Amino acid sequence: MPSISKIAGGALTVFLPFTFAGTHETCADTSDEISCSGSSTNTCCINSPGGLFQQVQFWDTNPSTGPSTSWTIHGLWPNNCDGTYSEDCDPSRDYTDITKLLTNAGQTSVLDYMQTYWVSDDESNEDFWDHEWKTHGTCISTLNPSCYTTYSTGEEAVDFFTTAVDLFQTLPTYTWLANAGITPSSSQTYALSDLNSALESAFGAPVILLCQDTNIVYEIYYGFNTKGPLPDGNFIPVANTGSTTNCPDTVQYPPK
Repeated sequence: MPSISKIAGGALTVFLPFTFAGTHETCADTSDEISCSGSSTNTCCINSPGGLFQQVQFWDTNPSTGPSTSWTIHGLWPNNCDGTYSEDCDPSRDYTDITKLLTNAGQTSVLDYMQTYWVSDDESNEDFWDHEWKTHGTCISTLNPSCYTTYSTGEEAVDFFTTAVDLFQTLPTYTWLANAGITPSSSQTYALSDLNSALESAFGAPVILLCQDTNIVYEIYYGFNTKGPLPDGNFIPVANTGSTTNCPDTVQYPPK
Protein backbone atom coordinates (compact mmCIF):
# COMPACT_ATOMS: atom_id res chain seq x y z
CA MET A 1 0.00 0.00 0.00
CA PRO A 2 1.12 3.60 -0.52
CA SER A 3 2.56 5.38 2.49
CA ILE A 4 2.84 9.02 3.56
CA SER A 5 5.76 10.38 5.58
CA LYS A 6 6.99 13.73 6.86
CA ILE A 7 9.90 15.46 5.13
CA ALA A 8 11.93 18.49 6.12
CA GLY A 9 9.81 21.54 6.84
CA GLY A 10 6.82 19.49 7.93
CA ALA A 11 5.48 18.78 4.44
CA LEU A 12 4.18 15.38 3.46
CA THR A 13 5.67 13.12 0.85
CA VAL A 14 3.67 10.25 -0.62
CA PHE A 15 5.77 7.18 -1.34
CA LEU A 16 4.15 4.76 -3.79
CA PRO A 17 5.10 1.07 -3.90
CA PHE A 18 5.44 0.76 -7.68
CA THR A 19 8.92 0.95 -9.21
CA PHE A 20 9.97 2.32 -12.57
CA ALA A 21 10.84 -0.33 -15.11
CA GLY A 22 14.04 1.18 -16.47
CA THR A 23 15.03 4.79 -15.88
CA HIS A 24 18.02 6.77 -17.05
CA GLU A 25 21.07 5.58 -15.15
CA THR A 26 22.05 9.13 -14.13
CA CYS A 27 18.87 9.66 -12.07
CA ALA A 28 20.81 9.02 -8.88
CA ASP A 29 22.55 12.34 -9.52
CA THR A 30 19.24 14.20 -9.40
CA SER A 31 17.61 12.28 -6.56
CA ASP A 32 17.19 15.38 -4.37
CA GLU A 33 15.88 17.68 -7.09
CA ILE A 34 12.20 18.63 -7.14
CA SER A 35 10.10 19.25 -10.22
CA CYS A 36 9.22 22.89 -10.98
CA SER A 37 12.46 24.01 -9.32
CA GLY A 38 14.15 24.66 -12.67
CA SER A 39 17.32 23.07 -11.31
CA SER A 40 17.73 20.26 -13.86
CA THR A 41 17.58 19.76 -17.61
CA ASN A 42 17.51 15.96 -17.33
CA THR A 43 13.89 15.43 -18.33
CA CYS A 44 14.18 11.67 -17.93
CA CYS A 45 14.81 12.15 -14.23
CA ILE A 46 12.92 15.36 -13.41
CA ASN A 47 9.46 15.93 -14.87
CA SER A 48 9.71 19.03 -17.04
CA PRO A 49 8.00 21.20 -18.14
CA GLY A 50 4.98 19.45 -16.59
CA GLY A 51 6.33 19.31 -13.07
CA LEU A 52 3.19 20.24 -11.11
CA PHE A 53 1.02 17.14 -11.05
CA GLN A 54 -2.67 17.55 -10.39
CA GLN A 55 -4.52 14.47 -9.19
CA VAL A 56 -8.10 15.28 -10.18
CA GLN A 57 -11.18 13.55 -8.76
CA PHE A 58 -14.89 13.61 -9.58
CA TRP A 59 -17.96 13.57 -7.35
CA ASP A 60 -20.50 12.56 -10.01
CA THR A 61 -24.15 12.64 -8.96
CA ASN A 62 -26.12 13.17 -12.19
CA PRO A 63 -25.58 10.54 -13.40
CA SER A 64 -23.75 9.06 -10.46
CA THR A 65 -20.56 7.04 -10.92
CA GLY A 66 -18.51 4.93 -8.57
CA PRO A 67 -19.24 3.93 -4.96
CA SER A 68 -21.53 6.16 -2.90
CA THR A 69 -18.78 6.63 -0.31
CA SER A 70 -15.91 7.50 -2.62
CA TRP A 71 -14.91 10.12 -5.13
CA THR A 72 -13.57 8.76 -8.43
CA ILE A 73 -10.51 9.40 -10.57
CA HIS A 74 -10.58 11.98 -13.34
CA GLY A 75 -6.89 11.89 -14.11
CA LEU A 76 -3.29 12.80 -13.34
CA TRP A 77 -2.31 15.95 -15.22
CA PRO A 78 1.15 17.48 -15.70
CA ASN A 79 0.70 21.25 -15.24
CA ASN A 80 3.62 23.31 -16.59
CA CYS A 81 4.18 24.86 -13.13
CA ASP A 82 2.36 28.02 -14.21
CA GLY A 83 -1.22 26.93 -14.83
CA THR A 84 -0.73 25.98 -18.48
CA TYR A 85 -0.84 22.48 -19.92
CA SER A 86 0.67 20.65 -22.85
CA GLU A 87 -1.65 18.13 -24.46
CA ASP A 88 -1.33 15.09 -26.74
CA CYS A 89 2.44 15.42 -26.89
CA ASP A 90 3.17 12.27 -28.89
CA PRO A 91 0.37 11.09 -31.23
CA SER A 92 2.48 8.05 -32.14
CA ARG A 93 1.76 6.77 -28.61
CA ASP A 94 -2.00 7.43 -28.56
CA TYR A 95 -2.77 3.90 -27.40
CA THR A 96 -6.36 2.75 -27.82
CA ASP A 97 -6.51 -0.42 -25.71
CA ILE A 98 -5.42 0.39 -22.17
CA THR A 99 -7.28 -2.69 -20.95
CA LYS A 100 -5.08 -4.94 -23.07
CA LEU A 101 -1.87 -3.15 -22.05
CA LEU A 102 -2.65 -3.57 -18.35
CA THR A 103 -3.75 -7.18 -18.79
CA ASN A 104 -0.64 -8.13 -20.75
CA ALA A 105 1.51 -6.50 -18.06
CA GLY A 106 -0.14 -8.56 -15.34
CA GLN A 107 -1.81 -5.51 -13.79
CA THR A 108 -5.30 -7.02 -13.61
CA SER A 109 -5.81 -5.81 -10.03
CA VAL A 110 -5.18 -2.25 -11.20
CA LEU A 111 -7.60 -2.75 -14.08
CA ASP A 112 -10.27 -4.11 -11.74
CA TYR A 113 -9.83 -1.11 -9.46
CA MET A 114 -10.14 1.27 -12.40
CA GLN A 115 -13.43 -0.36 -13.43
CA THR A 116 -14.84 0.83 -10.10
CA TYR A 117 -12.95 4.02 -9.33
CA TRP A 118 -11.89 5.44 -12.76
CA VAL A 119 -15.18 5.54 -14.60
CA SER A 120 -16.90 7.84 -17.09
CA ASP A 121 -20.41 9.26 -16.95
CA ASP A 122 -20.77 9.80 -20.71
CA GLU A 123 -18.54 7.34 -22.64
CA SER A 124 -16.99 3.91 -22.21
CA ASN A 125 -14.35 3.56 -19.53
CA GLU A 126 -11.87 2.47 -22.19
CA ASP A 127 -12.47 5.64 -24.23
CA PHE A 128 -12.04 7.70 -21.06
CA TRP A 129 -8.74 6.03 -20.20
CA ASP A 130 -7.49 6.33 -23.78
CA HIS A 131 -8.24 10.06 -23.66
CA GLU A 132 -6.50 10.61 -20.33
CA TRP A 133 -3.40 8.79 -21.53
CA LYS A 134 -3.03 10.51 -24.90
CA THR A 135 -3.97 13.96 -23.60
CA HIS A 136 -1.95 13.99 -20.39
CA GLY A 137 0.16 10.85 -20.03
CA THR A 138 2.11 11.41 -23.24
CA CYS A 139 3.23 14.79 -21.88
CA ILE A 140 5.04 13.37 -18.84
CA SER A 141 8.71 13.64 -19.71
CA THR A 142 9.96 10.86 -17.44
CA LEU A 143 7.64 8.42 -19.23
CA ASN A 144 9.25 8.99 -22.60
CA PRO A 145 10.32 5.63 -24.06
CA SER A 146 13.87 6.95 -24.47
CA CYS A 147 14.10 7.19 -20.66
CA TYR A 148 13.83 3.41 -20.27
CA THR A 149 16.98 1.30 -20.33
CA THR A 150 14.78 -1.48 -21.69
CA TYR A 151 11.42 -0.77 -23.26
CA SER A 152 8.35 -2.60 -24.54
CA THR A 153 5.59 -0.78 -26.39
CA GLY A 154 3.00 0.60 -24.00
CA GLU A 155 5.10 -0.01 -20.89
CA GLU A 156 5.06 3.69 -20.00
CA ALA A 157 1.25 3.80 -20.16
CA VAL A 158 1.09 0.90 -17.70
CA ASP A 159 3.39 2.89 -15.41
CA PHE A 160 1.10 5.92 -15.75
CA PHE A 161 -2.11 4.12 -14.79
CA THR A 162 -0.55 2.12 -11.99
CA THR A 163 0.97 5.24 -10.48
CA ALA A 164 -2.26 7.23 -10.85
CA VAL A 165 -4.24 4.51 -9.07
CA ASP A 166 -1.69 4.21 -6.26
CA LEU A 167 -1.72 7.98 -5.75
CA PHE A 168 -5.52 8.12 -5.71
CA GLN A 169 -5.55 5.56 -2.91
CA THR A 170 -3.65 8.01 -0.67
CA LEU A 171 -6.32 10.71 -1.19
CA PRO A 172 -9.60 9.55 0.39
CA THR A 173 -11.56 12.76 -0.16
CA TYR A 174 -14.87 11.34 1.04
CA THR A 175 -13.35 10.04 4.28
CA TRP A 176 -11.42 13.24 4.97
CA LEU A 177 -14.59 15.29 4.61
CA ALA A 178 -16.66 12.84 6.65
CA ASN A 179 -14.08 12.96 9.44
CA ALA A 180 -14.78 16.69 9.63
CA GLY A 181 -18.55 16.11 9.78
CA ILE A 182 -19.08 16.98 6.11
CA THR A 183 -21.19 14.30 4.45
CA PRO A 184 -23.37 14.31 1.33
CA SER A 185 -26.85 15.76 1.91
CA SER A 186 -29.87 16.58 -0.22
CA SER A 187 -30.82 19.53 2.00
CA GLN A 188 -27.83 20.76 3.99
CA THR A 189 -25.36 23.30 2.64
CA TYR A 190 -21.75 23.83 3.73
CA ALA A 191 -19.31 26.70 3.85
CA LEU A 192 -16.71 26.23 1.13
CA SER A 193 -14.10 27.34 3.65
CA ASP A 194 -14.99 24.38 5.88
CA LEU A 195 -14.43 21.90 3.06
CA ASN A 196 -11.15 23.58 2.13
CA SER A 197 -9.96 23.59 5.72
CA ALA A 198 -10.76 19.92 6.31
CA LEU A 199 -9.06 18.81 3.11
CA GLU A 200 -6.00 21.02 3.51
CA SER A 201 -5.50 19.77 7.06
CA ALA A 202 -5.61 16.13 5.92
CA PHE A 203 -3.65 16.59 2.70
CA GLY A 204 -0.98 19.02 3.84
CA ALA A 205 -1.49 21.72 1.19
CA PRO A 206 -4.38 23.81 -0.18
CA VAL A 207 -6.71 22.09 -2.64
CA ILE A 208 -9.05 23.45 -5.29
CA LEU A 209 -12.73 22.49 -5.37
CA LEU A 210 -14.84 23.11 -8.45
CA CYS A 211 -18.61 23.42 -8.75
CA GLN A 212 -21.21 22.80 -11.44
CA ASP A 213 -24.72 24.24 -11.66
CA THR A 214 -23.36 27.22 -9.71
CA ASN A 215 -22.87 25.68 -6.27
CA ILE A 216 -22.74 21.85 -6.47
CA VAL A 217 -19.32 20.48 -5.58
CA TYR A 218 -18.20 17.97 -8.20
CA GLU A 219 -14.42 18.05 -8.71
CA ILE A 220 -11.19 18.52 -6.75
CA TYR A 221 -7.57 19.24 -7.68
CA TYR A 222 -4.73 18.00 -5.47
CA GLY A 223 -1.29 19.39 -6.37
CA PHE A 224 2.09 17.66 -6.19
CA ASN A 225 5.68 18.19 -7.14
CA THR A 226 7.78 15.08 -7.71
CA LYS A 227 11.27 13.88 -6.94
CA GLY A 228 12.64 11.57 -9.61
CA PRO A 229 10.68 9.85 -12.40
CA LEU A 230 6.92 9.71 -11.95
CA PRO A 231 6.55 6.03 -11.00
CA ASP A 232 9.33 6.28 -8.41
CA GLY A 233 6.38 7.51 -6.39
CA ASN A 234 7.87 10.48 -4.54
CA PHE A 235 5.01 13.00 -4.53
CA ILE A 236 5.22 16.18 -2.45
CA PRO A 237 1.89 17.95 -1.76
CA VAL A 238 1.92 21.59 -2.87
CA ALA A 239 -0.59 24.33 -3.64
CA ASN A 240 -1.96 24.34 -7.17
CA THR A 241 -0.65 27.06 -9.49
CA GLY A 242 -2.78 28.82 -12.07
CA SER A 243 -6.06 27.19 -11.05
CA THR A 244 -8.82 28.73 -8.94
CA THR A 245 -12.21 27.65 -7.64
CA ASN A 246 -15.45 28.63 -9.32
CA CYS A 247 -17.51 27.76 -6.23
CA PRO A 248 -19.44 30.31 -4.16
CA ASP A 249 -18.93 30.70 -0.43
CA THR A 250 -21.78 28.26 0.33
CA VAL A 251 -21.99 24.97 -1.54
CA GLN A 252 -24.04 21.82 -1.89
CA TYR A 253 -22.53 18.35 -1.56
CA PRO A 254 -25.35 16.07 -2.72
CA PRO A 255 -25.42 12.29 -2.29
CA LYS A 256 -24.90 9.94 -5.21
